[in-house]
Amino acid sequence: MSEDALDLDAYLERIQWRGALRPDLASLSGLLLAHMMHIPFENLDVLLARPVSLDIGRVQDKLVGARRGGYCFEQVTLFAAALEALGFAPVRHSARVVRFLPPDRAPRTHMFLTVPLGDRTYVVDPGLGGYAPRVPVALLEGALACAGDDVHWMVRDGAHWVLRARLADEEMDLWRSTIEADNLVDFEMANHYTATYPQSIFRQRLMLRALTPDGRVTVLNRDVTMWHGRQAQVAQLADRRALRALLQSHLGFDLPEVEQMRVPGVPEWT
Repeated sequence: MSEDALDLDAYLERIQWRGALRPDLASLSGLLLAHMMHIPFENLDVLLARPVSLDIGRVQDKLVGARRGGYCFEQVTLFAAALEALGFAPVRHSARVVRFLPPDRAPRTHMFLTVPLGDRTYVVDPGLGGYAPRVPVALLEGALACAGDDVHWMVRDGAHWVLRARLADEEMDLWRSTIEADNLVDFEMANHYTATYPQSIFRQRLMLRALTPDGRVTVLNRDVTMWHGRQAQVAQLADRRALRALLQSHLGFDLPEVEQMRVPGVPEWT
């Protein structure tokens, strides 16, 4: 990764943060929510066969300058750089996402952070799509982290920590990790797999998430779910022009190329 410095002022403007900039829990919580509210989750570049860079200069060009979103490696790379610029000491980790796959089939291709503050350490995970906790989660077994109707907590399972959640009255495991510090090159390798391996789910599915003041909007292939609290409204994208319109109305950017994008999981869009 390059040594290009983060433009902190541009980042804070992007997430519309006007609050305190102290390395404490209140600022960490506020920055995390602001980041997630203003920078959506999306995997469009993977589906457009574009390279996904973790160079901080290129990440901020995309997520800050172009006002795009990104997936976990991009989101966490940017957020970690911002935290470091503000005096926090984030540690980068990888995990196996087990929401839909058993642990022995789930590759270690998710990136998240822990942030030590005083005598506590907090899990911070802005890049987990529609399942991401909007508040820091204490790395303490069973300590609940609540954001509206969403609840997340950590549990131990042998040598692993498991991020669990209760979302819309459904309880689920999200990821497993040994919480070891990983090297930057480990994320480069995992990012390359995620973005280029033909069987990677990011190559097979369209996945989007944007937070709203009272819920979130998620997209999986053509299925659109708009959450208002616990109430879900489900619809389908009629075509790729409708997808482009949704990007403009809910994710905050326009990307004309999606009108020719191929999505293996959507037969009409292959």
